[in-house]
Amino acid sequence: MKLPGMWLRHRVTVEPYEGDSGVGPLFGDAVLVRCFLEQKTRLVRAPDGREVTSGATFYCRLDAVTAPPESRVTLPDGRQTTVINQARNDGGGLPLPDHLEVQLV
Repeated sequence: MKLPGMWLRHRVTVEPYEGDSGVGPLFGDAVLVRCFLEQKTRLVRAPDGREVTSGATFYCRLDAVTAPPESRVTLPDGRQTTVINQARNDGGGLPLPDHLEVQLV
């Protein structure tokens, strides 16, 4: 089951992190993503195990975007932030909404 369209009230722009170069990070093409944005401070775990403070999280459909850690995200108010981690939530055939949870700095 997909996230219902009525829940996807916000739009963010995601530039997927593709690695580093001699002049800084490399990002893929910008993708506009329909999502539900929750701007709430909470403690999350980064991929390396560190505890990090997240200032926002967005939820979107699984097929909407790939947002690996360090990807750049532009929020609806124009503020740019960085992906801490992403989590795929798949209902496994149960009547639960499959979605991607993306935690932001």
